Amino acid sequence: MAKLTIDEVLKGGLSDTPVKVPSYDILKMREITAAEPVWLHFGAGNIFRIFIARLDQTLIEKGVWNKGIIAADTFDGEIIEKIYDPHDNLTLAADMRSDGNISFEVVASVSESVNAASGDKDSNDRLVEIACAPSLQMISFTMTEKGYALRGIDGSYLSIVSSDIENGPDNCMHAMSRVCALLLKRFESGKTPVALVSMDNCSHNGEKLRGSILEIASEWNKNGFVSDEFISWISDESNVSFPWSMIDKITPRPDKEVQSRAEEAGIEDMAPITTSRGTFIAPFVNAEIPQYLVIEDTFPNGRPPLEDAGVYMTDRDTVNKVEKMKVTTCLNPLHTSLAVFGCLLGYTRISDEMKDEDLNKLVRALGYDEAMKVVTDPGIIRPEDFINEVIDERLPNPYIPDAPQRIATDTSLKIPIRFGETIKSYIESPSLDVRDLTYVPLTIAGWIRYLLAVDDNGDKFDPSSDPMLATLQNLLQDVVWNDPSTLGDSIDPILRNEIIFGTDLVACGLSDKITKMLSEMLEGKGSVRRTIQKYI
Repeated sequence: MAKLTIDEVLKGGLSDTPVKVPSYDILKMREITAAEPVWLHFGAGNIFRIFIARLDQTLIEKGVWNKGIIAADTFDGEIIEKIYDPHDNLTLAADMRSDGNISFEVVASVSESVNAASGDKDSNDRLVEIACAPSLQMISFTMTEKGYALRGIDGSYLSIVSSDIENGPDNCMHAMSRVCALLLKRFESGKTPVALVSMDNCSHNGEKLRGSILEIASEWNKNGFVSDEFISWISDESNVSFPWSMIDKITPRPDKEVQSRAEEAGIEDMAPITTSRGTFIAPFVNAEIPQYLVIEDTFPNGRPPLEDAGVYMTDRDTVNKVEKMKVTTCLNPLHTSLAVFGCLLGYTRISDEMKDEDLNKLVRALGYDEAMKVVTDPGIIRPEDFINEVIDERLPNPYIPDAPQRIATDTSLKIPIRFGETIKSYIESPSLDVRDLTYVPLTIAGWIRYLLAVDDNGDKFDPSSDPMLATLQNLLQDVVWNDPSTLGDSIDPILRNEIIFGTDLVACGLSDKITKMLSEMLEGKGSVRRTIQKYI
């Protein structure tokens, strides 16, 4: 058996396994990168390890690039300590094909990793050194949409953000504050331009990132921590750009079957861990084959030749159109619908849901019959091809162990884009009537039913984490899963919440339909299933 370590790779210890290993000089790459860092990434989780880092590896393997990526994590330092460090920053990538075949490749393009959550002085000093390097071209992010949030649901600053604003750049903790402080160091050390690239799966991600960074900087300016000149510098995108991007690759939790296959292939110590922050992560990453990354090409200090690794480099308008196509029409709404109904109907795999005739019909109707009527065509990817691949190949892939429980995480943050945009498009269309929507309201009703934390058999379950879960459940505290009469008007405050839906669902005429559907789902055992069948 071989270990996933740099020594094992260098001495050829994996040569008797079916695992593909890098052909380039890993130590040389690390030496070059340490001296002149070009790419720093925050968010050292799975999609980074199997997608972003692998893009860089592709460029190195092709001979068109010679530098790696430096990975940092501000949220969960145990990822670095317990996964990156023991395996010398190597990742075992597992490509999951729909025919059941799995191919393994060692990804070695992470040249070093930094535990930015530890508070360790050496780690912080190294981050500052990297951030101030004139060679640094980009800082990228995959930290989920929550990582950019400065305020709670009530609109006030999170306590950690309030503390950062009060204490200033030298003693900050929130990820956005940390990055802003690093930009301040870069400003003070020479003002070399840099691009900050959010690669998170959220709408207008570059805009969200920029807004949060500038807000922190503005508050520090008010408190006398930073100068007006710094505000001017950081606000000018010829100095600090915030390209928009669209990313798409289904990267589920580590799967036991993949662990077994890796061990059968001759790699030991592949067991996943759960960190104290609740991160479930393994030395390997399993993911589907299809992947898309579209980036606005605004890099004021240059960039790696990402197009040579299959990245679409384009303008902001095209990025926005691709993102809108995917997030509001062709993938994300289908995922969320399967997530909430999958939890209610007792499923643990998205692929199994696609074998369910009712749920298969539902996502097809949601995608083809409703969302595709208002789809945005980006020009570089055909919406028809994209949604066909999603419904016919990606979601049914039995070897992608993606769970509805994972997809259901933070649904309240996802709904305004995944469904709110379609609702608004129908409202704004001269030829469509928003009241004709059926499957979007059905999914919204299903989500509210899900918030009761009782499945279709009447058994309790634990809902996935969501920043609004407690607030929403409090509004529904008098609703009983098998008694529609308890519903009353309890959901009106939810349906009127424009933060959740992007519009007032009562004002636009959808509330009666949603209330009726939800009431039908409260008629006891099997009522969720019967309601789905009724409307499809």
